[in-house]
Amino acid sequence: MRVTSASGKKIVILGGGFAGVYTARHLEHLLGPRSGVEVTLVSRNNYFLMTPLLFEAGSGVLEPRHAVNPIRPLFKRVRFIEAEVQRIDFERRCVLARLGDNEPYDIPYDHLVLALGGVTNTAVVKGAEHAMTFKTLADAIYLRNHTIQRFEEADVEEDPQRKAALLTFAIIGAGLVGLELQGELTEFVHNVRRQYKNVRPDEIRLLLIEHGPRIVPELDADLADYASNVLKRRGVDVRVNASVDRVEPRKVHLKSGQCIIADTILLTTGVVPNPLVAALPIEKDKRGRALVEPTLRAKGRDDLWALGDCASIPSPTGRPYPALAQHAMREARVAAENVVASLHGRKLKPFIYESMGTLAALGHFSGTGRVYSFKIYGFLAWWVWRTYYLMQMPRMERRLRIVIDWTVALFFKNDVVQLDFYRDVPSPRNQSTQCDPSASSTEPKPEAPRSPAST
Repeated sequence: MRVTSASGKKIVILGGGFAGVYTARHLEHLLGPRSGVEVTLVSRNNYFLMTPLLFEAGSGVLEPRHAVNPIRPLFKRVRFIEAEVQRIDFERRCVLARLGDNEPYDIPYDHLVLALGGVTNTAVVKGAEHAMTFKTLADAIYLRNHTIQRFEEADVEEDPQRKAALLTFAIIGAGLVGLELQGELTEFVHNVRRQYKNVRPDEIRLLLIEHGPRIVPELDADLADYASNVLKRRGVDVRVNASVDRVEPRKVHLKSGQCIIADTILLTTGVVPNPLVAALPIEKDKRGRALVEPTLRAKGRDDLWALGDCASIPSPTGRPYPALAQHAMREARVAAENVVASLHGRKLKPFIYESMGTLAALGHFSGTGRVYSFKIYGFLAWWVWRTYYLMQMPRMERRLRIVIDWTVALFFKNDVVQLDFYRDVPSPRNQSTQCDPSASSTEPKPEAPRSPAST
């Protein structure tokens, strides 16, 4: 069936992340109630996820629902459709979408905005399907359940080698996501451990593995060194220049020949564009991102715009802008202004933005980063990080809920309740754990199958 619409031009935005939601909000403000232009936002989820807060939602500092915002209350005139985008037909100027098992339907457009974001880059590590990702709210909840279950098993495990595997947590990739995840994980696992009398602090093993010469290349070298030292003081084994050869079930094989036995393996190796964008017949860079003009209009097309993680946007220096939330929000404003200018035949303006800086939260009321030219560390960096993202969360009601959660967390530690929605879902993962004969290990006991929420 075809979605009916009001008369006038139709603008369709694909993606409910920072880029998509903020573009829709700016368009609603710019067009006003009497423009005759219909704006439609399409997303597979009916909520907007504040991804920087995903770490705290997973660890239990935040109620998971408070890290998201329902999309419909954010708009008065923008139409929202919850659906999975199947295909884009440039010839017919329509988007083919489907909701659940229902019949696919067409969403016509005059201008299409691609803000589909990205997915975890699994191509860089062989056997990445045996690792967990950390990109969605479901991923965060699954990691929480998985971690607590490891402690439940370790508390009664008598085999020391099997117990060591249960209490080993390896993160592959030490960019911003890997660093912040490791910071929150150190706080979470040590708080949880206090509930298990048969698990000693020295039995917990945390590894952060980076193939490059230093962690967090997004930060200045001295800030990255500070973050590395903070993690090391907490007992994290930070390894740089450590390339991963392959991942197998419960095993990380390094190119040095070492085999790390770990029940928890997380992949934070950056993002690649949504596969839908990579398949489009448009100009793309070598990473599969849509090549756009500085105005955010796709090269070779007058009716297509792209921004966020799925677009390669040239800066004045010629290098693409980084895929960061602060950039996506600014790109959204310029995209909305240029789409409206295009509707009225006005001149488009380029996207030019100088970063305000980069911050990383390290857990335990600590952080590091740079705000403009000022480098900040410790509690101040953590406070600025929290304050900034709190103010970016739409709707005051959600901000108040987050502040209440943060206040409660100051007085109470993480609990060990599993929000276990997936315990009985069959897992396609191979549970084999036998290591190479040359490596010293024992074969772990089989566990009940679980399915990663991101699958």
